[in-house]
Amino acid sequence: MNKKSIIIFCMAALMCSCAAEFNNVYKSPDNDYKYEFAKQCFAEGKFQQAISLLQDVVTFRKGTDTAEESLYLLALSQYCNHDFEAASATFKKYYATYPKGVFAEQAAFNVGQSLYESTPEPRLDQTPTVGAINAYQQFLDVFPDSKLRAEAQQRLFDLQDNLVKKEYLSAELYYNLGGYFGNINANTESNYEACIITAQNALKTYPYTKLREEFAVLIMRSKFDLAENSSEEKKLERYRDAEDECYGFLNEYPDSKEASRANKYIAKCKKITGD
Repeated sequence: MNKKSIIIFCMAALMCSCAAEFNNVYKSPDNDYKYEFAKQCFAEGKFQQAISLLQDVVTFRKGTDTAEESLYLLALSQYCNHDFEAASATFKKYYATYPKGVFAEQAAFNVGQSLYESTPEPRLDQTPTVGAINAYQQFLDVFPDSKLRAEAQQRLFDLQDNLVKKEYLSAELYYNLGGYFGNINANTESNYEACIITAQNALKTYPYTKLREEFAVLIMRSKFDLAENSSEEKKLERYRDAEDECYGFLNEYPDSKEASRANKYIAKCKKITGD
């Protein structure tokens, strides 16, 4: 047997030995032994094994001195194993059971942290993002002087950015759909109007967003294109509205790279309105 084969054989034998040891512990009726072995598994990074043991242990340790610690360790194991949904639920259970517990502050923070780790990209449904925001906000309400306060606040800003990006992508999609049809029809008008409403609502909800100028550009472009694609009876009113929007944009963003577009729109609007 060559050296490589010996190494592979030894590794396989070791893995079988470890698996056999775990199975023996898992089947053992001795919950103290299980708990100590679970802690060893956690320390060695064997989080799935720790979870399997702790899920049994926490049930039998209720009312004991280590009940609190075992439940928190289960949540940590789930978090480290990247099962963030389960971790969030277990951290929440810990905090609900031990609101004055040794790990209460960290558990309350980790409810939000677990949800934060599972938040989807902005294009997808943001229900987990809203859940994470609520969890962090609750943490800040209960622990206003926590050493984790700054981190929780930064997480809130990051999560709110996700929601803003979601709104921006929705507004942008409406705008692109408005121009997709290429002629005057109800769909064209309704898509530009939907873009305007979505962007305006986002600015009301998130007035200090970093995407404020981008939303303003979408509103300006949508109002102008809406005027361009309107029926004759609506054109004059909508060109005036677009012109006002362009002036408002230039007042707020005089140095914007979109300033030339705004001035071009104004010139076109003036030709129609005669102002």
